[in-house]
Amino acid sequence: MSSQPQWTAVDDYFTGLLAPDDEALAAALRDSAAAGLPAINVAPNQGKLLQLLARIQGARRVLEIGTLGGYSTIWLARALPADGRLISLEFKPEHAEVARANLARAGLDKVAEVRTGPALDSLAALHAEGTDPFDLVFIDADKVNNARYVEWSLKLSRPGTLIVLDNVGRSGQVVDAASDDPAVRGTREALDLIARHPKLDGTAVQTVGTKGYDGFALARVLD
Repeated sequence: MSSQPQWTAVDDYFTGLLAPDDEALAAALRDSAAAGLPAINVAPNQGKLLQLLARIQGARRVLEIGTLGGYSTIWLARALPADGRLISLEFKPEHAEVARANLARAGLDKVAEVRTGPALDSLAALHAEGTDPFDLVFIDADKVNNARYVEWSLKLSRPGTLIVLDNVGRSGQVVDAASDDPAVRGTREALDLIARHPKLDGTAVQTVGTKGYDGFALARVLD
């Protein structure tokens, strides 16, 4: 039976072949670790997937909910044209400081902006500003608010926008309708919203790899 060491070995093979490291990405992880940030960033091959999705979308504007140290932000920002724009929302100022430094070192600080504060407040502020719609939204923040993040993503989107919701597998716990885990409940609420909302067409996929057993959901905004 496959196990975590085998999942990690396969991910390492995929990453080395198809999503090799570079100094900006490696430094982002090193500096995040040195600053005491939790090692919950996406895996390199997952970062490459986000980059490919943004390019497939032809994305010019990306919204990221949950910055951490900016590792996934770098992957996404590199998919944008020179006049593209990425806005990333981070709750903790100390995390945002690390992310901004990582983005600057990667030469992406003119493309990517990190805003601090509770994401729901930042999303409301973006809406109040009348910001242009985003082409891709990546949600990877506190799971209890996942459904609220999907709702705000809809308000800040256009027909054809792609919404990516990370960490939906919850190590298999997502099937437990009676769970009292706020992350499981928040994830189930978001998936239920995607399933029933008339303006969303989505699916979810289980994953295994260096980050363990999890999954992600994809939803396209309809006309």
